Amino acid sequence: MSVVSISMPEALLERIDEFAGEHGYSGRSEVVREGTRTLLEEFQGRNIDGQKHMCTVTVVFEYCQPRVQQRLTGVRHEYDTIVSATTHAHVQDRYCMELFVVEGTTEVLSGFVNTVRAVPDVRAVDYSITSLGEDPLDQPIES
Repeated sequence: MSVVSISMPEALLERIDEFAGEHGYSGRSEVVREGTRTLLEEFQGRNIDGQKHMCTVTVVFEYCQPRVQQRLTGVRHEYDTIVSATTHAHVQDRYCMELFVVEGTTEVLSGFVNTVRAVPDVRAVDYSITSLGEDPLDQPIES
């Protein structure tokens, strides 16, 4: 197994250590490996013959960060063909929350989510995917 060196804030490292202890992991490496696997596999298994999905993407960042807001607006315009809606809200007088509703194949949705994750100073990105394709089990039975 290869050894990899990564940089992260001390607070995140402490959270990883606590998580490892609370959930029975052998250490940091096991937590990071599992998190990495989950991240890499998150869109696999959903890409069925170009089937379309709807995705809500929630982005949280510190209040009064015009560079972040400008970057997110740029991402919204870059992906204009798949973004159905956006909304902006203030949370706890400390954070801004941007919500995107996007539609497309898993490949396109993955690109959007990864582009948003790459915006500097974004505190959190969360998403939920819902299939828009027809489920064969939901088809009426012909007599």
